Amino acid sequence: FYHMDLYGSKERFDIFPKELSRQGDQSQGDMRRESALSNEKFQRSQEAGYDLEKEVAELAKMYGLDEDREKELELLGGHLEMAESRWPPAHTEKAGSQGSIYNPSKSSSPVKDRSQSTKQQALPREASQDEDQSKARAEDEAESHICSRDGLSSSGMSDEWSSQAVSEEEEAADVFCCTCKMPIRAFDKLFGEHKDHEVARLPSAVESEKEEIHKNMCKLEEQIAQMENFASHLEEIFITVEENFGRQEQNFEVHYNDAVQVLAQKYEEQLEALGEEKRQKLEALYGQLVSCGEHLDTCKELTDRTQELFLENDKANFMKVKSFNYIYFFPYNYRLKEFLKKEVDLELSTQPDFEERVIDFSEVEQLMNSINTIPAPSAPVINPQAPNAATGTSLRVCWGLFSDDTVESYQLCYKPVSNERHSDEQAEHTLKVKETYCTITNLLPNTQYEFWVSASNVSGTSPPSEKAVYVTAPSPPTIKSKKIRSCENAALVCWESRDINPVDSYTVELSKLTDEENGDIITESIVGIPNCEVLIHLQPAQSYRICVRALNLGGSSERSEPVLVHTTGTYFCLNEDTAHPLLAILDDGFTIACDELENPECDLPVYDNSFTRCIGILGSLIPFPGKHYWEIEVEEDTEYRIGVAFENTPRHGYLGANNSSWCMRHIITPSRHKYEFLHSGMTPDIRITIPPRRIGILLDYENCRLSFFNADIAQHLYAFKSHFQHYVHPCFALETPGTLRIHTGIAVPPWTAL
Repeated sequence: FYHMDLYGSKERFDIFPKELSRQGDQSQGDMRRESALSNEKFQRSQEAGYDLEKEVAELAKMYGLDEDREKELELLGGHLEMAESRWPPAHTEKAGSQGSIYNPSKSSSPVKDRSQSTKQQALPREASQDEDQSKARAEDEAESHICSRDGLSSSGMSDEWSSQAVSEEEEAADVFCCTCKMPIRAFDKLFGEHKDHEVARLPSAVESEKEEIHKNMCKLEEQIAQMENFASHLEEIFITVEENFGRQEQNFEVHYNDAVQVLAQKYEEQLEALGEEKRQKLEALYGQLVSCGEHLDTCKELTDRTQELFLENDKANFMKVKSFNYIYFFPYNYRLKEFLKKEVDLELSTQPDFEERVIDFSEVEQLMNSINTIPAPSAPVINPQAPNAATGTSLRVCWGLFSDDTVESYQLCYKPVSNERHSDEQAEHTLKVKETYCTITNLLPNTQYEFWVSASNVSGTSPPSEKAVYVTAPSPPTIKSKKIRSCENAALVCWESRDINPVDSYTVELSKLTDEENGDIITESIVGIPNCEVLIHLQPAQSYRICVRALNLGGSSERSEPVLVHTTGTYFCLNEDTAHPLLAILDDGFTIACDELENPECDLPVYDNSFTRCIGILGSLIPFPGKHYWEIEVEEDTEYRIGVAFENTPRHGYLGANNSSWCMRHIITPSRHKYEFLHSGMTPDIRITIPPRRIGILLDYENCRLSFFNADIAQHLYAFKSHFQHYVHPCFALETPGTLRIHTGIAVPPWTAL
């Protein structure tokens, strides 16, 4: 535990106190006895070393450590070196000079450090002694010093063993304890506390742990994605709440402003009416007041005049009164009587009280109530159809609202789209839903539907939305298994749609059949196919399961019924529409037969593409470059023609009689079986001694060759050398009653190359 640089300098003598040396001298007797015991321990450890080597060998074989011999030697070497470290000092130094991995100078044992310090402190003590000291005394001191060092070395052996074990356990872990879930040494499996535990190879355990961590990381990423989506949804809700609050606050402000405006208008109207009533009252009272004043003046004038008459002495004048420049010749008393006869109106023309006016607050109340009344919703808006949101019989329709209206329910209406004139007569369907989406079922595949929706609440129903057109997914296509052609590295797959309306594209899914377990695992998908056929490149000598899906805007259809395609050889089928009316195709689809030939040009109904003279048939086109091989099983007494022909070969002629067909012809003559290899009506002079019963045909597009073989004896019969400008069809014909059996899917035999 001290810095190692101190052991190479003079300061090393100052590390330990000098008392340690005296303590070492006092224990010399004990050290000699321990040295003797250490020799016995070494002998026992040496015997144990042979058993250890055997156990380590078994352990290496059990856990596959045979390749790593260095691990085994390290385990054995470490144990033996520790045993060797218990030898006397001379042997220990020898082992150290050979490069032992356990160097005593690097040990962390304090006891061993003290032994070294004791040895080093004895050196200056010996140097300071007198040169005349006796030789015997010097030898005794050296012997006691060596014994002291041996004792200290043996006493520190247990500490070295423990530190070495810890170091080895940390550095040499090569297996994994499944019970304790920790890496350990293979040595501990035999001798340590993990002896009865289940262990595994460390690389396997690491890979397993990495896979488990990867799975957990995937789960953690899914949770993170879910939480992020939820947090995003919460943010949207938060923003929506803020927007709704702003709209509601604005709505309240508008309604309250309207109510205040109505109240102000009512106040102005009532105040104006009250002022008009006041004016009328004052005018009436003022007129009555003026009339009273005039009447009062007249009364005062009469009173004064009467008083003057009473004072008049002339009796004649008293009786004759002049008034208002008029001379009245009647007595004044008469006038006074006439004036008093007039009634004086002492009633008020108007009352000082105002009428009690009742203010009509109905309009204000209506406005106030409209604040708490839910308005009728506005027209919803249907979202465009989302991709892959439909199946062949169902659709998912979504819609929304421009404003924050309160809606209790929606009415979703739909009907199929028709291009006919009476499209309005299509039956309409109505659904009542609570959410802003709905899944409609029981629909027709690959069919367009019109949808519109309206919203409702207690205040009313909104106008209907604009109509939106949705389309259901197509029906699964039907693969034409009889039209499939394949070779060793490709296949041509054909299918047909089951829908009336066209689809956008098709997808072909392949699954390689290596065993029964992974037959449904899609290994490849070919997308964006516009037509109902596709040429697929495959691997030789394999089997594939092929399915087809149809796609449109609504989504993908279900998988079609699968078909098996083999690439062990060339597969083709017979085109029934090219067959002569007298030629029959048996149930296996690869055997043709003809029972009668009395009237080859018969009146039976024929197709436009059928042979009319030659009783023949074409196989399906072979559109693959390279080599293609098939065989025909024939009867010895049957006349026939077999070979290849172009698509445009004349249907009213014979195979081989034109430049668009190449064939081998078999004719039975009275003397022999005659074989002709016809092209443009010409044949070489070839004699075949052994009539073939199984004929092999090899079509080689690249080398421009068409070869015929006797497959039973691997005999080459003839080869046409011709440049095929187009792909060709296999062709077959019967000239006498009999049968031909065609065999496809055969790998090219190796003897064809010879």
